[in-house]
Amino acid sequence: MFETLSDRLNETFGKLGGRGKLSEKDIDAAMRDVRRALLEADVNFKVAKDFVAAVRERALGQDVMESLTPAQTAIGIVNEELIKILGEEQAPLLQPARPPQIIMMVGLQGSGKTTHSGKLAVHLRKGGRNPLLVAADTQRPAAVNQLQSLGKQVDVPVYEEGTKPSPVEIARNAIQFAIERGHNPVIIDTAGRLQIDERLMQELVDIKNAVDPTEILLVADAMTGQEAVGVAETFNDRLGVTGLILTKMDGDARGGAALSIRAVTGVPIKFIGTGEKLDALEPFYPDRLASRILGMGDVLSLIERAQEQTDDADAERMQERMMAGQFDLEDFMDQLQKIKKMGPLNQLLEMIPGIGQQMRQAKAQISDDDYKQIEAIIQGMTPWERRHPEQINHSRRRRIAAGSGVSRQDVNKLLTQFKEMQKMMGQFGKMTKGGKMPKNLKGLKGMKGMPNLPFDL
Repeated sequence: MFETLSDRLNETFGKLGGRGKLSEKDIDAAMRDVRRALLEADVNFKVAKDFVAAVRERALGQDVMESLTPAQTAIGIVNEELIKILGEEQAPLLQPARPPQIIMMVGLQGSGKTTHSGKLAVHLRKGGRNPLLVAADTQRPAAVNQLQSLGKQVDVPVYEEGTKPSPVEIARNAIQFAIERGHNPVIIDTAGRLQIDERLMQELVDIKNAVDPTEILLVADAMTGQEAVGVAETFNDRLGVTGLILTKMDGDARGGAALSIRAVTGVPIKFIGTGEKLDALEPFYPDRLASRILGMGDVLSLIERAQEQTDDADAERMQERMMAGQFDLEDFMDQLQKIKKMGPLNQLLEMIPGIGQQMRQAKAQISDDDYKQIEAIIQGMTPWERRHPEQINHSRRRRIAAGSGVSRQDVNKLLTQFKEMQKMMGQFGKMTKGGKMPKNLKGLKGMKGMPNLPFDL
């Protein structure tokens, strides 16, 4: 996500950092690089121009040129201005005066509207809601079947009447159905077209007038860049869109749509799609995305993902075992399974400050196959060996290597790394018990549920 833009911006600020004190000429040169990077990332021209002007004005007015750390000061200004154009604060879903909450999903055909209706239902159900999906797309024959299939996968009921009734009639009946059976929210999947036309827009306006939705969420493909911005403008002019869901953010190395769409339309981005799985939908936080763009990571999102996979009691038990130096390969395997559920490995590494950028600079590739090799080695051990890795001798290592389809060197490497990790955890545990924990690390003790990455960084 945004790796091209992120690398270009970090390259620009790296040049500033190597210059010591800066002149107005240095800042102008840096702003030219920033503007070029934004335009290459397919950011709207006016948005890029206004952004660079705002940064330049603040840079010249905040003594950046006299700062002892000019690059860091400039990055701070850029971070704040990025947050501004992205929307400043996270925009939650609107709540109605009386239930149910009615969410109308709109967008072009192929944008992921039906799939993200299912993803939204999964996300809201995690918060204790009881959603109902509504198949109101009567134009595309497979749309009803697709939504029914999604509903079965995520165990969310789907209201449908086939393709013969009008979408307005289906939507009205669905809301009555939801009220009678206590479903809230009601998520209405509407029809799309390959391109915007009057017939599509009038159908959506009719549904809006009939059901008075709490939210009208436009689903837009982030990878289409400025085309997504144009689509958002048109839908907003006709319907009064209340929020945006940007899909395929995990595949968007440029980021033009995300950086332009809020500034151009004034409509807040409420969610981003970050993968193909049905739980790969995240609330949109402008400050976190700005941090990712600048290579500063997104530790909060990483912790939230980790906490979804670990309850407090399990986290407390694991923390105690780590601090006591009792962490074994069975615990390691358990943590590995939790990490796998958090998402693709490269995506997780992007959230760790500096790691994603360092990997790209070194052209390092860490894939999900790295999980598989570690799992294969550990699964090739007996339960006793997992609990007593220090007792695994040469003959056992040969057997484990043969059984897991790896070399003996791979087994040796894993056991050596694990031994070092155990040792480090034991020392860390002694420091915390003795009250010698470094001040800058004390906050880590409260980060329950944060699994340890099973490889060298």
